[in-house]
Amino acid sequence: MKLPFNNQVANKRVVLGLSGGVDSAVAAILLQEAGADVHALHMTNWEDDDGYCTAAEDLQDARRVCEQLGIPLHHANFAKQYRDQVFEYFLDEYRKGRTPNPDVLCNREIKFGVFRDYAKRLGGHLLATGHYARSGIVDSNGALFKGKDPGKDQSYFLHAVSAEALAETVFPLGELVKGEVRQIARDRGLAIHDKKDSTGICFIGERPFREFLSTYLPANPGPMRTPEGEVMGEHQGLMYYTLGQRQGLMIGGHRGHGEEPWYVVGKDLDNNALIVAQGEHEMLFSNWLVGTDASWIGRPPSGLDAGLSLRAKVRYRQADQDCVVTGLAGNKVKVEFSERQKAVAPGQFVVFYDQDLCLGGAVIDELG
Repeated sequence: MKLPFNNQVANKRVVLGLSGGVDSAVAAILLQEAGADVHALHMTNWEDDDGYCTAAEDLQDARRVCEQLGIPLHHANFAKQYRDQVFEYFLDEYRKGRTPNPDVLCNREIKFGVFRDYAKRLGGHLLATGHYARSGIVDSNGALFKGKDPGKDQSYFLHAVSAEALAETVFPLGELVKGEVRQIARDRGLAIHDKKDSTGICFIGERPFREFLSTYLPANPGPMRTPEGEVMGEHQGLMYYTLGQRQGLMIGGHRGHGEEPWYVVGKDLDNNALIVAQGEHEMLFSNWLVGTDASWIGRPPSGLDAGLSLRAKVRYRQADQDCVVTGLAGNKVKVEFSERQKAVAPGQFVVFYDQDLCLGGAVIDELG
């Protein structure tokens, strides 16, 4: 299969992040077919023996893939770096009543940080992963583009990766859709061709979220009330809820309230109160947001000071939204949307695009 990266990798050592899943395994196949000297690197980011973690099984699957394809497998343990650089941030955001996205930090700090450094020590000229995205060069800088498969595109999670790292990275699956990837795995006789995709936050796995979080942060129950102050019940801890959440509120049977569903519309941190409302309440919607810790792939786009028309996502798989982005002091941006946005969650990321080109993003902080 001839793909755009073929000439880029031929006769070069490419260190591939091999998870033990079908995506990275097919990436290995495509790199081999393109003439790369492929070395696989499997990383351990989380050490847990409570029965939920699949790390041991994934390592065994990675070994079987490497044996079948005849490529060397290296293993590195980044659990300490992950805890220090990703997991502590995750906990700190929940302490603040926000909803973090640790996958963005995992990509920036681990997969394209310490993992990349390790790959260089293995003699790697290039790094590769099984992400559904595309890399390239724009204005002499590394650049990130959406993957061809709109249902699997992972550029949202990669927006904080540096231009320097992207210039030395190939994404073999960027031009493929998921069905094609599984077909390649079947055709090559890989036992994992039908292995279930991993979902959710990697260190939580299949365990119940509340159970996991409560082992690190003490629950602090409090009142669940309407914007007008009527108490509707008790929440189990603000950290367990996100804006726009409908499930698990256990509200019902209150006189004077209709059958419309209840949603989380806010958090009163000072009074440890969860704010809930029925239906399409105005507090569910935002016309603008302020993002902090803005990061751009390469140089910031020109025109930010006066306001730049771009498109943006406030969550993974959301359709791109028209907006105007204005740079503010302190590495902040103000994002004004053409259409109001529902259930924007502080702590998540707003990610900016110019058509398929991913420009960067920021942490959602203020809403209005």
